[in-house]
Formats: sequence, C-alpha cells, structure tokens
Amino acid sequence: MEIFAEFAFEAAHRLPCVPETHPCARMHGHSYQVRIAIKGIVDERTGWVRDFYDITSAFEPFRVQLDHHVLNEVPGLENPTSEHLARWLWQGLSQTLSTLTAIEVRETRNMGCIYRGDEDEID
Repeated sequence: MEIFAEFAFEAAHRLPCVPETHPCARMHGHSYQVRIAIKGIVDERTGWVRDFYDITSAFEPFRVQLDHHVLNEVPGLENPTSEHLARWLWQGLSQTLSTLTAIEVRETRNMGCIYRGDEDEID
C-alpha cells in the first residue's frame, strides 16, 4: 500500500541556465506544493502503513529551510528547477523515510514533476 502527505511552502527563485530573455531568468516566486509518498504493509495492530506524523516530522526541517527563502541560496539548489528540487528532497528524505516511493513538486496548480529515485535517472 502507498500513503502520501502533502505540504506547501512559498519561495522565490530564478533559473540561471535559461537565456536572459526567458521569463524564469528573472527572480519570481511560487506557492510550491510537495507530495511525499511512501509504501509499506499495513500493520495489523496500528492499522496503518506509517504514522503520517513521521512524514510531517521528516519534511519539517526542509520546509523551514525552503519556506520564504530564495531557493538559489540553498546549498544544492543553485539551479532550482522543480526537477532538481524533487531530487534534492529525495536525497534528504530517503535517509529518514526508507520506503519513499515518490516526491511530487508543483510550482503551479498545473505544472510540476514527480521523482521516483534512481529509477528516474537516465544513463
């Protein structure tokens, strides 16, 4: 079974690797949405895969580091695309959430990415 928890934060960024004429080359902000999914077997005693509080607690240090900050200034996010942010979160959260299955990052209601760890890497 897979469970998920969703979080939000506000942050600014600019994309340094796009042409100067690209709108994202300028500083701008987003209301980011993050969805963290983990998998596991439902524990017969508790009735859950894992306590949602565990996911919330694991994400909280990242939320504090990102919320109302300039993402370009966060170590490892110098080019803060949704894809890089999802991978960065995966690398940090997989230490605590060993059964992580997906990180979804949305910059807008209609645009974002889903990262599933190494299986998403192209050789």
